[in-house]
Amino acid sequence: MKLLSFESVTPDGAFPRIGALLPDSELFVDLSAAFYLRLIDRSASPEAALRISRALLPGDMVDFIASGAQSYEAAEEILDWVRRKGFEPGLRHEGVMPVLRQEDVKLLPPLMPPMLRDFMAFETHLKNIYPKLGREIPPAWYEFPVYYKGNPFSLATHGDEIPMPPYADELDFEFELAVIIGPGGQNIPHEEVERHIFGYTIYNDFSARDIQNREMTVGLGPAKGKDFTKGHVIGPYLVTADEIPDFYNLNLVARVNGEVWCEGNTGSIHWRLEDMIARASLGEKLQPGELLGTGTVGWGSGAERGKFLKPGDWVELEVEGLGLLRNKVVAR
Repeated sequence: MKLLSFESVTPDGAFPRIGALLPDSELFVDLSAAFYLRLIDRSASPEAALRISRALLPGDMVDFIASGAQSYEAAEEILDWVRRKGFEPGLRHEGVMPVLRQEDVKLLPPLMPPMLRDFMAFETHLKNIYPKLGREIPPAWYEFPVYYKGNPFSLATHGDEIPMPPYADELDFEFELAVIIGPGGQNIPHEEVERHIFGYTIYNDFSARDIQNREMTVGLGPAKGKDFTKGHVIGPYLVTADEIPDFYNLNLVARVNGEVWCEGNTGSIHWRLEDMIARASLGEKLQPGELLGTGTVGWGSGAERGKFLKPGDWVELEVEGLGLLRNKVVAR
């Protein structure tokens, strides 16, 4: 499934909800609303239908992931039912709209992860960047995968405008992918990692390069080089693992204002997901919904070309099977 989060406005305020893309369509299903209708169709009272639909298909993606197989199977069942019923988009039934157009709602980041960890898994990116910093790749990088922890409350998604940080002049993008943890766990062995993966999304780790470079001379960071309003962009969907038969053979392309800046394939990764998840879970428990970034793909940043972004620039990151993530940079 291709899952997304969106904002639903009610008389009680705005609330997040989960949708699933209808196959071969740009339309999506409001899972909880559709399940409510399904229960009404099967003679449940409106009160019971509302209670059950909210419990089994909650509006928060992390809650949905943590609910496990029963919620996932309910989502699959309801998608099939909606397909057979042929609901028209934007029309209400029993007070709810089961099928919607993406342009008619406010998209939210697919999930708000309890933790954001970002690795450095692509060797080509390091080979391009470290000489520009006057340094060699640290030998320890080849011994184990390393990561930093970012602010999960600085998230944005497809279509959002990304403001220049007020303290920086050199804004850059970083073309990454992210894996989302399903069942949590501690000390996860390599051979069991696959069952802990819920799905994948595209990740643009916007970076204030001038600040990041200064911060990291101290031996800590990045901090303000990464964590600023809308600095971590994910989306447009959270694609469940069963939709991606081979994570290590996905074609990648990045464009800035329509010009191709990067083309590649996930097969060029050095540290695999098994390595990263096993390392992250070493001595600490991963939680459902955690986001682990892969780090920047080779040539997947402006810094590798000696270029930076400016207000008005459009950045597009496209990954086979995961969709296209597009954002515009705007003035601070």
